[in-house]
Amino acid sequence: MQQPILELIGISKSYPGVKALAEVSLSVAAGEVVGLIGENGAGKSTLMRILGGVTEPSAGQIKLRGQPYDRLTVREAIDNGIAFVHQELNLFDNLDVAANVFFGREPLSFGPLQLVDTKTMVARTKPLLDRLGADFRPDTPVSELSLAQRRLVEIAKALSLGAQVVIMDEPTSSLTLTETNRLLAIVGELKTAGVSVIFITHRLHEIEQCADRVVALRDGKVVGTLQKTEIDHDRMIRLMIGRDLRALYTPPKSARGDEILVVQNMRTTTWPGCAVNFSLRRGEIVGLAGLVGSGRTELARTIFGIDRPLGGTIEISGRPLNVASPRDAIAHGIYLVPEDRKQAGLILEDDITGNISLPNLNHFAKACLLNRHREQDTAKQQAKALNIRAPSVASVVGTLSGGNQQKVVLAKWLAMSPSVVLFDEPTRGIDVGAKSEIYTLIRALADAGIAVLMISSDMEEVIGVSDRILVMHEGAISGELDRPQFCEHNLMQLAVGKSMSSEATC
Repeated sequence: MQQPILELIGISKSYPGVKALAEVSLSVAAGEVVGLIGENGAGKSTLMRILGGVTEPSAGQIKLRGQPYDRLTVREAIDNGIAFVHQELNLFDNLDVAANVFFGREPLSFGPLQLVDTKTMVARTKPLLDRLGADFRPDTPVSELSLAQRRLVEIAKALSLGAQVVIMDEPTSSLTLTETNRLLAIVGELKTAGVSVIFITHRLHEIEQCADRVVALRDGKVVGTLQKTEIDHDRMIRLMIGRDLRALYTPPKSARGDEILVVQNMRTTTWPGCAVNFSLRRGEIVGLAGLVGSGRTELARTIFGIDRPLGGTIEISGRPLNVASPRDAIAHGIYLVPEDRKQAGLILEDDITGNISLPNLNHFAKACLLNRHREQDTAKQQAKALNIRAPSVASVVGTLSGGNQQKVVLAKWLAMSPSVVLFDEPTRGIDVGAKSEIYTLIRALADAGIAVLMISSDMEEVIGVSDRILVMHEGAISGELDRPQFCEHNLMQLAVGKSMSSEATC
């Protein structure tokens, strides 16, 4: 390996009662792509916050181009060419793309007033967006962008810094396959240009594609390193969790039941000219695939009553259902686990108990007064059943890992006896160990006679978990696949609007 551009030597970090990092050492050479893997809570984020100057280490040393530092400030990290693409988006909705990319570094016009030079800012942003293959302009308001498009803005912001070390934390979590492939190509371009990349993701096949070396953290310690020729999916999982994982797909325990949800000629506001028709049966997991923008999330929001349909009908157990609001859907046992759990699925400042009881407060009330003991008993039952890892049900949800937060979202619905559960990107930002638990919970729901619709951009997930797959293209169902037909080729054919014969297999 070349002379390291970055070295972390014996980095430790302790909090009261917790040792987040224990003598972690890591080096990165110029133009090297290092995959950093580990379950949630392994110490990856703490290590990166130390590198970014946000957190001060308890012990250890940082070297940048041989220059030693006991700790870095945020300014020192930026001045030394360290840039972040964060998992959680850090954008201002009230500004346009260019203003977000150059926020705090705006070019100024000549003259005594020193006004922001908007034209220059837009001109500098455009080639960055072109490089990323973005389909929006520098003057587009961020409030109008999808989650995937906002991710590209974050990446453009990092590229605009001319960084020598780019840290990408789950950069593809909301991207389509095409956008992901483009991002991985950009990682390759950065490498060729001599830029180092620390690539953090739970999608291990992306690590296989782009990493020169893999470093695994577990319980705050480096537990292993894999060179390029040693990198494969099973080895990475063993390093991360200390054990093998079983295959994704678990067959249902019994045959599918009767139709419980029937959607006919449903037209959403996003694709008003297209009608959606499909049905769900008790005891089955139906994957809903498609490119970002195909209308998957909008369909789920309409079924759940967040958005009003422009036409069409919904039947539940053979009876017509008018879903004017989420209250109507909830009253009939239709529940949504949203894509953005932090914004739309949880109250992060509240505790586990409060989040679980929130949609069903009448059940816990008597004479308009909440029965806290009943609330807590239900929360404890759900926490035990779903293996929610927290000190107690009084723990604030915002302090939990992504996987445990997702379990809390699911727990509040399971406490209400669902008939249909709609999952939108159920494992976004969750590590492989927690993903396995979520998949087990989804299968348990189906085995209990509940119909599950699972929206996912991760083709490995859709193929590995579903009993049947529906594919959307431009607001309509473009095809349906049974298990013998499951493969990425068939999925992509339907996702881009191409037809496929009913006899096609993989």
